[in-house]
Amino acid sequence: MNYSSTQPREPATAKQPERPKLLQILGPGLITGASDDDPSGIATYSQAGAQFGVNMGWTLMLTFPLMCAIQQISAQIGRVTGHGLGGNLRRNYPPWALYLLVGLLVVANTINLGADLGAMGAALKLLIGGPILPYVVLFGTVSVVLETFVRYSRYVAILKWLSMSLFAYVATLFAVHLNWSDIGYHLFVPQISWTGGYFTVIVAVFGTTISPYLFFWQAEEEVEDEKENPLAHPLKQAPGEAPSELARIRLDTWIGMAFSNLIALCIVLTTAATLNAHGITDIQTSAQAAEALRPIAGKFAFSVFATGIIGTGILALPVLSGSCAYALGEALRWPVGLAREPLKAKAFYGTIAVATLVGGALNFTSIDPVKALFWSAVINGVVAVPVMIMTMRMATSRKIMGAFHVRGLLRALGWLATATMAVAAIGMLAMWGA
Repeated sequence: MNYSSTQPREPATAKQPERPKLLQILGPGLITGASDDDPSGIATYSQAGAQFGVNMGWTLMLTFPLMCAIQQISAQIGRVTGHGLGGNLRRNYPPWALYLLVGLLVVANTINLGADLGAMGAALKLLIGGPILPYVVLFGTVSVVLETFVRYSRYVAILKWLSMSLFAYVATLFAVHLNWSDIGYHLFVPQISWTGGYFTVIVAVFGTTISPYLFFWQAEEEVEDEKENPLAHPLKQAPGEAPSELARIRLDTWIGMAFSNLIALCIVLTTAATLNAHGITDIQTSAQAAEALRPIAGKFAFSVFATGIIGTGILALPVLSGSCAYALGEALRWPVGLAREPLKAKAFYGTIAVATLVGGALNFTSIDPVKALFWSAVINGVVAVPVMIMTMRMATSRKIMGAFHVRGLLRALGWLATATMAVAAIGMLAMWGA
């Protein structure tokens, strides 16, 4: 489909099913939430559980309503305006702010891509043996080919089903022994350690849970879905579509984020009950966490954990590279969109390929992608603050959002999420300087 036509579509109210099936409702929110638990996220959650035990579970209880709010707000910006975050930043803010934020996003995502590809290769080596680097090339190539040449609607269906791979971590959780009373206590009564290391892990958890690339991806997927449906329009042009669409976004986002946080909590609790309980506290990668589980929790837990790394990686790679391409493409006024034919969006698809190539190439250099991975989560946690401030300013602007500007409880939660990320980042920097 070519979106470059200058002829606007006539506003019309899209006919919605009276009782749509849940799988029809779930889309950008589910995929975004599931991609949040990528191999880099698994590594961060594993490190949190191994190093600090169940005492890190409270972070996921706190981030759940906050990530729901900021993701719902991002989705509404895309659905209301018909443009992603990059496009709205370009239209409403100075170029220096746009290029700074997009540049930081591209750097962090590229490092993340490299770490995820390396983790997937290491996980496959654990399962079947062989060298890691050819696996890295294989996974990167398959991801780019699918993202470029599979029709958007079919590709989204594939991503939805891939999200089911995350249930591997629910199975792993029930394969280990847990003290549920102790877990329940620490989920709601945190014991904070006033050290730089503790706050660094908190910022890493927040940064991998409330991450800028997720904001960009979900907003853009709302735009994609609207353009794919000839009866749908930006809500500013067709306010009659708003009640059903905003309700769908809310349900999709809250279910997707609940799924994401449940899986993250399962990973923290699994590594806390096994690795931390046996004195194994230095976990740097998701594959290392899987290998450490083998002698403690058994072959089944090890195999399921390692297989989950590959499944979540296949889901996360297109989200990471795609959010790069969306942000950069809208910033530079390129034709963007996974529903476009490759030859009609060469720069967009080229960015996807280059980001994946550069990320994968990190595994062939002396750069340690493992250390880069953890610090990319920390960078995301710091970068998220200005991105969230910009996002909230756009979402609450009548000029940008019209009658659909965010207000009330959603607005309060969005600003609370922004303040929480800022406090965590400041706390980390202060503890380092102490």
